[in-house]
Amino acid sequence: MAPFARPVLRRARPVLALGLVLLAAAASARDRGADGHFEKRTSAHFVLWQDVDIDEAGGFHGSRRFEQELLRELEGAYDRLDALLGLRPEHPIEVIVYDPRVFDASFAGRFRFPAAGFYQGVVRVRGDVAVTDRLSQVLHHELVHAALHQAAPSFAWPGWFNEGTAQWFEARVAGQRHIGGGVAAALARARDSGQWIPLDSLWLPSFARMGPQAAELAYLESYALVAYVASSSGDRALRDVCAEVVRTLDVERALRRSTRMSPAELEAGLLGAL
Repeated sequence: MAPFARPVLRRARPVLALGLVLLAAAASARDRGADGHFEKRTSAHFVLWQDVDIDEAGGFHGSRRFEQELLRELEGAYDRLDALLGLRPEHPIEVIVYDPRVFDASFAGRFRFPAAGFYQGVVRVRGDVAVTDRLSQVLHHELVHAALHQAAPSFAWPGWFNEGTAQWFEARVAGQRHIGGGVAAALARARDSGQWIPLDSLWLPSFARMGPQAAELAYLESYALVAYVASSSGDRALRDVCAEVVRTLDVERALRRSTRMSPAELEAGLLGAL
């Protein structure tokens, strides 16, 4: 299974969670942390491995406090995932939080851009000494990839839906109900200049063969497409699409049943709304 990454890219504001499907080998949960090992903690829905070197940076009892903060954030994200998308992964999700230096050294060569995290059976994220807004965004983003994979493990979710839904969830939890003016302006420029990437080209599960600029536009388009579904048909429509895809493994059919729109109509509606 190809990993779903959460890169750190130059983006139109507001800050969005962007993701990319890339081909890379899976790493083991037994990867070495900055001091040689990870602490393990569990909660109702997660198995957390955390680099002890990060913990010690938090001062006395920093390890336990940071782990508790991480697990609270993850469990809160799990509840919001159910509320907004109707997804409730049945099996514990493994999350590995790395010291930033270890993450960069271990995975930088696998990506064409600075990455903040990725999912490939296990969620791996570039850590911090506290649960910052940025770390929270990455965790929410990668949780969507993990949940969609658990819901339909044999299904290759279209890149635009997988990445767009992860970005929408990340933004929605941060209080953004609609795409911001910067994103809309960037997409309108792409439309008017002929650089718009047709939805048919975003249907494959991977954007990996695209160059950096095209890939960034693909992420923005994916986010905007999913956001348009929610704004035009309601948040409930995304829940219905997810449920229908899990049942039928047919995104186009799920889209038609839940929104009364074909993929072509969805794309046309977004282009007209920009």
